[in-house]
Amino acid sequence: MRLYGRPDLARLLAADAPVGAIAAGALGPTCFPVRAILFDKSAAANWALGWHQDRTIAVRERKPVAGFGPWTVKSGITHVAPPVAILERMVTLRLHLDPVPALNAPLLVARGSHRLGMVAETEIDRLVAQAELIACLADRGDAWLYRTLILHASAAAAEPRRRRVLQVDYAARALPDGLEFLGL
Repeated sequence: MRLYGRPDLARLLAADAPVGAIAAGALGPTCFPVRAILFDKSAAANWALGWHQDRTIAVRERKPVAGFGPWTVKSGITHVAPPVAILERMVTLRLHLDPVPALNAPLLVARGSHRLGMVAETEIDRLVAQAELIACLADRGDAWLYRTLILHASAAAAEPRRRRVLQVDYAARALPDGLEFLGL
């Protein structure tokens, strides 16, 4: 579930608030949250997601800005693929509201893959096969922070239990030429 239009959430996740301070440690004190999603995985909703990079950002409106595209609309929200330099200055924070043991489909990341820039879809399987894979196990209240461009995946849970995660993307700088992140 995408979380938007919630100023109270924006204040909670700001760079000078306890959760946002984690992102500020990586991006600096002027970083800001640009997207929040609540994942609620359970026995009834036990999906899998293959290896991928997060390559798009949610924006307030479509504007013709060089280097941005293609454009899509997902759940009524405008998204665009920005230049890789934008994604390289972003981090993703996952705040675990429930424990995530090994059998409850933890996020998997390919260590160091964020340093490869934008990876061609045809290269992902080969790179994942060569990478050190890390399962992001967590207790309730734990936070994981990673570079937004990291290759990541999630399997279906072998022993599904409720697994809620608040995922927040942070950016270091505003977008150019009047283009704006959708924000919270």
